[in-house]
Amino acid sequence: MTPPARPPVGGAVAPGGRMPRWLPRAMVLALALVAVFQLGSWAFHQLTGLLINILIAFFLALAIEPAVSWMASRGMRRGLGTGLVFLTVMIASAGFVTLLGSMLAGQIITMVEGFPDYLDSVINWINAHFNTELRRVDVQEGLLRSDWLRNYVQNSATGVLDVSAQVLGGLFQLLTITLFAFYFAADGPRLRRALCSVLPPARQAEVLRAWEIAVNKTGGYLYSRGLMALVSGVAHYILLEFLGVPYAPVLAVWVGLVSQFIPTIGTYLAGALPMLIAFTVDPWYALWVLIFVVIYQQFENYVLQPKLTAKTVDIHPAVAFGSVIAGTALLGAVGALIAIPAVATLQAFLGAYVKRYDVTDDPRVHGHRRRAPGTGLVTRARGVWGRLRTAESGASGGGSVGQPGEAERDSAGESGQGLAEERS
Repeated sequence: MTPPARPPVGGAVAPGGRMPRWLPRAMVLALALVAVFQLGSWAFHQLTGLLINILIAFFLALAIEPAVSWMASRGMRRGLGTGLVFLTVMIASAGFVTLLGSMLAGQIITMVEGFPDYLDSVINWINAHFNTELRRVDVQEGLLRSDWLRNYVQNSATGVLDVSAQVLGGLFQLLTITLFAFYFAADGPRLRRALCSVLPPARQAEVLRAWEIAVNKTGGYLYSRGLMALVSGVAHYILLEFLGVPYAPVLAVWVGLVSQFIPTIGTYLAGALPMLIAFTVDPWYALWVLIFVVIYQQFENYVLQPKLTAKTVDIHPAVAFGSVIAGTALLGAVGALIAIPAVATLQAFLGAYVKRYDVTDDPRVHGHRRRAPGTGLVTRARGVWGRLRTAESGASGGGSVGQPGEAERDSAGESGQGLAEERS
């Protein structure tokens, strides 16, 4: 009988040997994992819009959760209470948009009708200061015959379909968010029970606690924003009414809502419309509105917002600003809108798991520097003054040769004391 062949040394496959049994299965498994990853990445990119809408709807449901729970505790069904909340919001939004649209339409008509007078005043000012001979007819003909106006009209005509598609897409997105928010708010208890049913009891308590914190922080954020919108609206209404700007109530509501609920650029968008309307009354009024908007924004950022945010959301202004920037970089305007309540919820939830200690009573904690003994400004000044007096007494030659005078002894004593303090 021939002895069996020994296995190859070092794991090498002998000539004519078979492939290991595990290698085909490993290759198939690796290809399957790559295919699943590619499919998941493609599905995630395709569903990004839907996931963002669900996230917005979830925070919207958290915002109206206190009102719905309050009505449900008084015997009303949650579905009916949620419908009433959404109906109230829709009626208020529709009324505001209608008033704002009528105001804008009226102001646009006024501006178009008064455009020749504005153009004449501008032409007269240019002719008076630059010694030119411009005429309104020449300017109008130049505008009508310009290539810029022709291209603008053509692009506007071709972009009507794009604008219509965007409007329809926005309406569909709004409907999607509303439906998801309605289901999240109306079926909130059922959703929490379904989520807790797949978790152990300890995890259930943590999830319910996180849910409660999210509701409180989101409601506090909206409460603080609504209060700041009210203060901003009242302040701008007083200014616009004092200047005699038309549609002052609608403009005040516009400034309050847009400046508070559109992060980062909301202030500039809110102030642009009152400035435009004020410019139609008097150009100097637009300047006064701009100055007031800038001053009020500083007051809000450094005085009003920190106090209200600390009482409702309990988040540092620097952290809030950083979270808005991070949310904008990740999800755009949606991320900027939900960044502050999300970070406040995460901060409050993690605060229970961070161990804290008593702060030491050190002056450096309160922003005071600790100085070594003898390094103060007064001590150094006394030492320098003592040395100067010693030098002056030595130059004057006061006292006898063998026994110094009283002045020298005093200056020497002070100098020695100063030098000792300086050495210490």
